[in-house]
Amino acid sequence: MTGAPLAVMLRPLGLGDFLSGVPAYRAVARAFPRHRKVLVAPERFAQLALLVGGVDEVVGALPLWPLPEAVQGADLAINLHGRGPQSHEILLASQPKKIVAFAHPDIPESKGGAEWRKDEHELQRWCRMLTHAGIPADPMDFRLHKTEMAVPRRFRGVTIVHPGAASASRRWPLERWTSVVNALRDRDHDLIVTGNREEVPLAEELSARTGLLHRRCIAGKTSLLGLAAIVSEARMIVCGDTGIAHLASAYGRPSVVLFGPTSPAEWGPPPAPVHRVLWSGKLGDPHADKPDAGLLEIAVEQVLSAVEDLDRYTAPAA
Repeated sequence: MTGAPLAVMLRPLGLGDFLSGVPAYRAVARAFPRHRKVLVAPERFAQLALLVGGVDEVVGALPLWPLPEAVQGADLAINLHGRGPQSHEILLASQPKKIVAFAHPDIPESKGGAEWRKDEHELQRWCRMLTHAGIPADPMDFRLHKTEMAVPRRFRGVTIVHPGAASASRRWPLERWTSVVNALRDRDHDLIVTGNREEVPLAEELSARTGLLHRRCIAGKTSLLGLAAIVSEARMIVCGDTGIAHLASAYGRPSVVLFGPTSPAEWGPPPAPVHRVLWSGKLGDPHADKPDAGLLEIAVEQVLSAVEDLDRYTAPAA
């Protein structure tokens, strides 16, 4: 697309953020078919972006850092990072011809943009901003295309347990995950434990405590594309409020998701009979250095009951 006008979308955040932006990326692709669509996001999402459709390239950047030279002077720059003003200023410093962003009183160029709403689901938030700017967007257009990567036979139809999360406040205690894994194994679930590179020690400790074989812990051993492939064929995903929960939603796979300091009304899976959300109803600090008090109110028995309920729902008809 040499010589094509350039549309830049700013979202240099985590996996859950990347996936919750999918409806917005697609809306931009539909509205600007002749533009080269570049997503400014962590480089590790480049392969995953191929499963979105409509993203031509991922350019790596850190949150609130100056934009790389490759995306300077865009014809259109879209702020999918936050309400501003810092992220607005980052985009404006790259000298785009036009920006789309939420209105912020400190940024004159954002005047006329949609109003930021505090309590809004992340899928809805960015679609509303785009629709307000004349770019129709559907928040339910969040599904990923399936990867062509083959899933090894031993990982097909597994129940995935993911004990990690980006912050300690969203990590359910390891001893409770241990009880869940032991109970699910007794119920004939074929289990694997997942995690990113930073979560390898946690995942390996869970595997060791539960006697799972080393090859059943794949934390840090797969690419994001490989993990997406496994999730797309999983029996079920049991996890906290973290990126893999969004992958489960993206592929319509059954999930049990434990919420702590944040509300599932903002970050939970879209309403669907294949998802079970557990939340005490209490809000807290999502960046705290210890498990959230509300998260700790979720008992092992609640998780197992949700899994059993999903098993009944997804069981093939006799």
